[in-house]
Amino acid sequence: MLIAVQDAGDPRLADYVGLRESSLRRSIEVAGGLFIAEGAKVIRRAVETGYRPRSFLLAERWLDDLDDLVSARPDVPVYLVSEALAEQVTGFHVHRGALASLHREARHTVEGLLATSRRLVVTEDVVDHANLGAIARSGAALGWDGLLLSPRCADPLYRRAVKTSMGADRKSTRLNSSHVSES
Repeated sequence: MLIAVQDAGDPRLADYVGLRESSLRRSIEVAGGLFIAEGAKVIRRAVETGYRPRSFLLAERWLDDLDDLVSARPDVPVYLVSEALAEQVTGFHVHRGALASLHREARHTVEGLLATSRRLVVTEDVVDHANLGAIARSGAALGWDGLLLSPRCADPLYRRAVKTSMGADRKSTRLNSSHVSES
């Protein structure tokens, strides 16, 4: 469903507004049940690992690269924008020209990961999104089965973490207080 958008204030672009404002994004994304993937490769990897797209925000030059994903989902809106409009909406230069809003889903539990994994990366209080993304990408490259995150870790589905991990965050879950005991 291709939709040309000319106005940065178009309410249909709400998922993409102010992507540089991390505190605002945390509340919007978690409460709204979404996360943002940036760049054709990251979008492709996220969709291929099972995340369902809510919408795409694309500069026209990216339509060919993502045509198979878009065509396979005719009910998902594809907002076509100029690169200048994408920058105005998101608050930064979207040099990769492609963004997708995807459904945030609780896909794994601690118990489920422990039962189905041989090797897990356990992260404690990694608060930088890019660092967490690099850990996820490195773990995937080394054949680790998933990530366990302490409660204070950065959001593995925040745009910078997803971008750095190249969408490798396919099996992760956050520990909660019932899994952690103080010594």
